[in-house]
Amino acid sequence: MVDMETKGRCLRDPSVKRVANTECRRTVMPLLDHFRPPLGDDWPWDGVHSAWAVAIASQLNDGVLPADYYAIPLVKRGGQVEIDVAGFQRENGTAFHATQSDAAEVATAVWAPPAPAGSVFVDFSALDVFEIQVVRRLGGPQLRAAVELVSPSNKDRPSNRHAFAVKCASYLHRGVSVVVVDVVGARKANLHAEVLDVTGYRDESVWRSPTDLYATAYRALRADEQTRIEYWTESLSLGADLPTMPLWLDVDLCMPLGLEESYRTACQSLRLQAM
Repeated sequence: MVDMETKGRCLRDPSVKRVANTECRRTVMPLLDHFRPPLGDDWPWDGVHSAWAVAIASQLNDGVLPADYYAIPLVKRGGQVEIDVAGFQRENGTAFHATQSDAAEVATAVWAPPAPAGSVFVDFSALDVFEIQVVRRLGGPQLRAAVELVSPSNKDRPSNRHAFAVKCASYLHRGVSVVVVDVVGARKANLHAEVLDVTGYRDESVWRSPTDLYATAYRALRADEQTRIEYWTESLSLGADLPTMPLWLDVDLCMPLGLEESYRTACQSLRLQAM
């Protein structure tokens, strides 16, 4: 079991708490509403999210993570097709399809499968990904934690909310900790409840942020053939500074994820100032 001192050291350490003195308070970047005019018109939210993901990865790599860990940002907007499985492209731009001349060059036989038993339309392209992965070098890269920046499309319909929750739950099932940061005030869905629902916890009294903006951290602990999900919650508010969240890399290894610092860095990189 993890003792209380180890469990909470990243949250109690004064060096990683939110700055309280007046002098440093002047450097705090209060949370802005990036999803409504006028701010959303001049600085589109997806550009801010992309900059924030890069800032979080840079912050973690700049002395927060142990030497054998690294963080990398992954950004994909819904509608972007990263890999086309229908056919690869030759260098001259023409689609590749097997022909007799191709078969003469390659010994592998072409097998024609039977017709599919069914076919349905799905919309995977609608899923946004604004994620920072924390990886450990240990005989090959091992994913240890993921930070998810929620987008409007992650919350706008039941199928997207379920897909987001399933992704988070699958990470937890693999022993990967998850931090979710939801600053999308234009959508009221509670993704925290969705994540717990997918893991099998169903309770109408589940925590919900009174502002509908929040950050949550999760980790899965296994003992006696049982799995327990532990989670930490923080309500966020427009005009207020952001908290430090626990980022679990192992059972007894927790690092501080300072959202205020990375958010300020992202806004400064975009020349975005407090309104």
